[in-house]
Amino acid sequence: MFEEICYIWRYIWIGMIAYIQGKLAEKTPTEVVIDCNGVGYHINISLHTYSLLPNTDFVKLFTHLQIKEDSHTLFGFVEKSEREIFKMLLSVSGIGASIARTMLSSLEPKQIIQALAPADVGTIQSIKGIGSKTAQRAILDLKDKVLKLYDLDEVSMFQNNTNRDEALSALEVLGFVRKSSEKVVDKIVKEDQTASVETIIKQALKNL
Repeated sequence: MFEEICYIWRYIWIGMIAYIQGKLAEKTPTEVVIDCNGVGYHINISLHTYSLLPNTDFVKLFTHLQIKEDSHTLFGFVEKSEREIFKMLLSVSGIGASIARTMLSSLEPKQIIQALAPADVGTIQSIKGIGSKTAQRAILDLKDKVLKLYDLDEVSMFQNNTNRDEALSALEVLGFVRKSSEKVVDKIVKEDQTASVETIIKQALKNL
C-alpha cells in the first residue's frame, strides 16, 4: 500500500508552507499536482525542477507561497538552493514570479549565479522578459548576496573549465543524462582542476 501520509510544515505566523510531501498525481514541465491524503496541491515548477523529479510516485518539494489579493500560488523546487535563488529574484523590482520561473527554466540555478556574480548583463538579458534595465538592476541588487551565499571561486572554476564542458558533451553522446553527469564531473573537476577531457570522462564512467 502506497504511503499516503503527507507531512506539511507550516509557518503559521506568516501562513507559509515550507514543503509538501506526498504522491505525485500529475506532472508537466511547468506544474505538478501532489496528492496529500486525498487533497491535490497544484504547484508551479521550473524546467530545472522538472528535470530533477524522481522516477517514483512519492516526492517532496520545497515551496514558496505567493499571496495576492485574489490568489494564493504555490511554487515548488526539488532543491532548497533553487528556492533561495527564486526568492532572491523576486526581491528585484521588475521581476515577478512568472519571470523568475522563466529564468530558472532558461538557465540552471548555478548558471544564474555565474551570470550575476561577474555582472554578465548579456546572459541575464538573454532571458525572455528581461530587458537591459532589469538585468542591470538584478545584478546590482543581487551580486553581493550571491557572493555571500555561494563560493565564487568554485563558480568561476566550473564556468571557465572547457575540459569539463567537452567531457559533459561526450557523456551526452554516450547516452548519459546531463544532469546526472554534471554532479559527477563537477566533483572530479573540483578535486583536479587540471584534469584532461579523457581523464574526466574515464573517471565519470566509473561513477555513473
